Amino acid sequence: MKKYRVGVIGATGMVGQRFVSLIGNHPWFDLNAVAASSRSAGKSYEEAVAGRWLMPAPIPEAAKNLTVLSAEADVEAVVGAADFVFSAVDMEKDAIKALEEAYARAECPVISNNSAHRWTPDVPMVIPEVNPEHLEVLEHQRKRLGTSRGFIVVKSNCSIQSYVPAFHPLKDRFGLSRALVCTYQAISGAGETFESWPEMVDNVIPLIGGEEEKSEIEPLKVWGKLEGGAIVPASSPAITSQCIRVPVSDGHMAAVFMSFDDKPEIDDIKRLWREFEGPPQKLGLPSAPKQFLHYFEEENRPQTGLDCMLEGGMAISLGRLRPDTQYDYKFIGLSHNTLRGAAGGAVLLAELLCAEGLI
Repeated sequence: MKKYRVGVIGATGMVGQRFVSLIGNHPWFDLNAVAASSRSAGKSYEEAVAGRWLMPAPIPEAAKNLTVLSAEADVEAVVGAADFVFSAVDMEKDAIKALEEAYARAECPVISNNSAHRWTPDVPMVIPEVNPEHLEVLEHQRKRLGTSRGFIVVKSNCSIQSYVPAFHPLKDRFGLSRALVCTYQAISGAGETFESWPEMVDNVIPLIGGEEEKSEIEPLKVWGKLEGGAIVPASSPAITSQCIRVPVSDGHMAAVFMSFDDKPEIDDIKRLWREFEGPPQKLGLPSAPKQFLHYFEEENRPQTGLDCMLEGGMAISLGRLRPDTQYDYKFIGLSHNTLRGAAGGAVLLAELLCAEGLI
């Protein structure tokens, strides 16, 4: 696999830092450009994040001396230095949409962690193991944008990673009809630490703005069909959710309830979870977990502290599958929100795009 020059726009925020960390030692990708707001532009990356580096490992050597460019003013310079970019900018939604389209129209593929384009009909929102076929819509998006290389793809919200992959191998086979999901989400999902958000210590907040709507409707786009150059969302299953912020650094847990038109046996569900794999596993992509869905038989697993970093934070942990009195079954899911749910999932998506010759 050839080496790709990579840029990160929004490189100084928490997710941007995670991108920088992941790319710093990546076997396929070389970090060659970082961009952020005008406040950081002109500084070295090390200077720009001084006193606010939030990753557990030190700043990669490849990043320290890179000059931070302006994400908005220096589009041409970033594009000239990168074969594609990751987007993790913190701006108003309309401004993000315009900025990402500016990079795409400049013939630079954009892999976005942002929500701004998730409902643009010809922008695929991809979980690499679940709906890679949606990348076919890029041909139509490029026609709309008038580009030959440039496009935008997005990853889905971090809150759905701990249950949508578990639903996927069951959905069509047994007719998943409805689901109830309660998520317990880490503070890093808000870009915070306990130092920056002391009121979260020993506290639970029963509202994460906009998260419940995303948790209910984004899975329907992930399971949608490509029709007439657009992705048409699926009409089922019906999902209802509550999303709660809990005092955990990393890891989103979900308590999940599900019902089917054709109720499977518990052993069938566990077998399908164990056997499920997608193109990342078949292709042996660098960031892909070898076992995508891990099921724990222990009654007290998965646990955030023990299992969040399973397979480098890229696997989904499942447990406590059992019958329910109101739904057919219930289980617990767990995913790492800033790895599988954010930057790591976007890096895996970029690997798939490269392996498939789309970048």
